[in-house]
Amino acid sequence: MIFSNADYVLIALYFAVSLFIGLYAGRRSGRGQKDYFLAGGNTPWLLAGTSMVATTFAADTPLAVTGLVRGGGIAANWIWWSFAAGGVLTVFFFARLWRRSGLTTDLEFLELRYGGPQAAFLRGAKALYLGVVLNLLIIGWVNLALLKILRVLFPAAPAELWLIGIAAVTALYVMVAGLRGVVAADAFQFVVAMGGSILLAFYASAAVPSGATWQASTLSFWPDLDAPDGWALLLTGLLVQWWAAFYPGAEPGGGGYVAQRILAARSERDGLLAALWFNIAHYALRPWPWILTALAAMLLYPAVAPADYESSYVYLMRDVLPSPARGLLVAAFLGAYMSTISTQLNWGASYFIHDFYQRFLLPGQEEKHYVLAGRLATIGLFFLSLFVTFYLLSSIEEAWKMMIEAGAGSGLILVLRWYWWRINARTELVSLIVPALGVLILRAGIPAANELFSWAVPVPGFPYSFLLITAAGVFCSLLTALFTAPEDARRLQTFFDRIRPAGPGWKPFGRAHGLGRMAAGWVGGMLLVYGLLFLLGSLFLGHSFGGWALLTALGAVLVYAGISVRANEPE
Repeated sequence: MIFSNADYVLIALYFAVSLFIGLYAGRRSGRGQKDYFLAGGNTPWLLAGTSMVATTFAADTPLAVTGLVRGGGIAANWIWWSFAAGGVLTVFFFARLWRRSGLTTDLEFLELRYGGPQAAFLRGAKALYLGVVLNLLIIGWVNLALLKILRVLFPAAPAELWLIGIAAVTALYVMVAGLRGVVAADAFQFVVAMGGSILLAFYASAAVPSGATWQASTLSFWPDLDAPDGWALLLTGLLVQWWAAFYPGAEPGGGGYVAQRILAARSERDGLLAALWFNIAHYALRPWPWILTALAAMLLYPAVAPADYESSYVYLMRDVLPSPARGLLVAAFLGAYMSTISTQLNWGASYFIHDFYQRFLLPGQEEKHYVLAGRLATIGLFFLSLFVTFYLLSSIEEAWKMMIEAGAGSGLILVLRWYWWRINARTELVSLIVPALGVLILRAGIPAANELFSWAVPVPGFPYSFLLITAAGVFCSLLTALFTAPEDARRLQTFFDRIRPAGPGWKPFGRAHGLGRMAAGWVGGMLLVYGLLFLLGSLFLGHSFGGWALLTALGAVLVYAGISVRANEPE
């Protein structure tokens, strides 16, 4: 690929502006952990929600969508569209509660809700697993995707050195600026990333030969139910996956960096609106530039092998973009990468410092000590992520799949712990342990037994393995909740008085409002998100859109009802 001076100027300007915004916005981020990890708890909803969207826009996301569309048509995106139900559930059932809790991290919730050594163990173990182990795998995966892109765009340049330099710039402003700098830079990087994606979609669509067409199944919004396991895959996604599976950015009941942005919002209403905007932008608005680009790639590169489907997105960058638009799209990819890495570094450092280092290793220090420790942890995660990227990534994809299956069924407990007093620390421990054992049995135990004893026990594939593990996890977890002692009544009363959850699940501890309007908001939110998603797609592809417009309007009305609910709020 040939780059002009204008391309390089745009790329350099992008780096300078990102660094300036991050450092300037975060110039007051050394005053305490609340300030450093939560931006002082005063973030407007639009900025907080946009930061969530930017974080989920990683460098590999457009490539992944391209691969899905080329392999299975538009409907292949249901593998992640199905998570919208869980995301919207967070909006109406959990966003207010997270903001109301006043916590610094979502893991701190464990010792607010539970008591005793089990709660402490849960908090420390999750801090290390989520904040360090899983976090490094995610950062390493995103690093690898950018490395692949750099090798295609700059074949003569040392891609590894480019990656280290880009990651170092990101780590610098995260270390200095904290979450204030991260969310401010996220907003700029998201605008650049979306602008570049829209620009490529325009040029790619314009390059498609006149009269070229796609098969009807390619443009369909619904999976082929006559295909093998078609019904099972669709129903698993729509009815089970969104509440049962752990997935970064779509955890049932909120959590992770979504909870971090809600906790950083300036009010409960801002937290709710931030989560709502995130789900609308993430599921309904953002996919279409990538999908249209993927459709163009199908016609412009018909001979590309399946192994290179994802790379066809980069080929379009190389072949159809003029200068300086080419430089802008490179900056867009850098924006997608940096917005993801900046959040992962800050979020991971918050877990390690607040929920492990301060809680278990060195409590009772001044706030400036923990802010400094957070900055050092950020740099530590940066260097460790490079090691993971360059030396430990051969099995990352399989580890990622196993991680999702290993959390199958635990999502229900992450939801119920807010709304049912019987859930205790043992229940949540069981919800983590049973699925992990299920994965070991299905992936290692049965094959080993078959080989050792010459058995022929079949090993179920996805989605049946996922459903089996989910059923076992849910059954054992609920059994534990019903037949083990609940948490101490005083702790439960304190939790209820502070959080004020709605519904009948806390009846022994006080009067709670009903869930009706919140449920209406949830249903409306799903209608709004899916209606807008398919309304826009119908407009772009020339489908009939009247029904989708009505669904979108109905969803908006119900969403307003859910937003306006005042159940259990002090005012």
